[in-house]
Amino acid sequence: MDSDYAIIGGGIVGLAVAWGLLRRGLTVTVLDGDDGSFRASRGNFGLVWVQSKGMKQPRYARWSQSSARLWAEFAAELEQNTGDAVPLEQNGGYDLHFSEDTLQATVEKYEILKAELDGDYPYDVLGHNALRKEEPHIGPKVVGAILHHQDGHANPLKLLLALARDVRRRGGRVLTGKTVTEVTQPDGFELACADGTRVRAAKVVLAAGLGAARLGRQMGFKAPIRPQRGQVLITEKLPKLINRPSLIARQVDEGGIQIGATNEEVGHDDGVTQSGLSGLAAEAIAAYPALARAQLVRSWGALRVLSPDGLPIYQRSAEMPGASLVTCHSGITLAAAHAMLLPDWLEGTAAAPDLEVFSESRFAVF
Repeated sequence: MDSDYAIIGGGIVGLAVAWGLLRRGLTVTVLDGDDGSFRASRGNFGLVWVQSKGMKQPRYARWSQSSARLWAEFAAELEQNTGDAVPLEQNGGYDLHFSEDTLQATVEKYEILKAELDGDYPYDVLGHNALRKEEPHIGPKVVGAILHHQDGHANPLKLLLALARDVRRRGGRVLTGKTVTEVTQPDGFELACADGTRVRAAKVVLAAGLGAARLGRQMGFKAPIRPQRGQVLITEKLPKLINRPSLIARQVDEGGIQIGATNEEVGHDDGVTQSGLSGLAAEAIAAYPALARAQLVRSWGALRVLSPDGLPIYQRSAEMPGASLVTCHSGITLAAAHAMLLPDWLEGTAAAPDLEVFSESRFAVF
């Protein structure tokens, strides 16, 4: 065997899992696709977010909370090991509302979830005046917000860089430009790549994002995932304007403001559209009128990886024992859990988290 584990996918999810396995003394080979691959890790919004997660499945809320609690330790260890800071703020985040009706309806849903979580769902409801004390630049159209205290945001590109460096520092092999075309299990696993490369490993983790739909079936998974496009805008670097992130906008550590994101069912089209960007800009200006004077410097579209119910999928293959599927659309939020908790599930230790609710058995027919 070349290594204990082969990880198919070199994005945030794959590298976080690889990092966690290496941290436990296992050997790992990561196979990352070519530059034409769809890469959610390089186009996401960077939120470490608990709010609204698990409205229909409290176990997802708990899983997100577990990861959020580990994030500061996770980021600190990466920085200590590599010298690369992973900027993180966890001072809470806002769900901004332009209507009293939507605000009240959301609070009612949160109260139900809070009860299901035994009260562990810390949030406050801020009216416009209270919100303006926290966010002086908020606009008059915002009637209020829900401030959830477990939320925050990070720099996803710096996270990706630090993970890649520390995986290599720990002895992991990261093979780039490798598109896996076939996975067989003659004696252990053998992975064949489009360029002729072959890698052998005792176990395999399929963490290829949208690529899992193609490979999953031959490995015994349903892999019922689909793309959803999100477009975003980035402003010039600005003085401090936004103190806490929201789903509408966040001020990144370099000073620019990231505005987003759309939710579009357009297949594998990751382009940008005038209508999509205009809608984002209009909503951001309604929330923060000062942004009307900001210069935009770039925009992009990226594809989320979504299951039918929006929850992660953690599945062991019955057809290929030793193969596991790991996929989610909240790769940043769950990065700490994937790095520090998921390896126990992969190894089947006594400390393994119970992830049965996220198995493919919840999908009847695909």
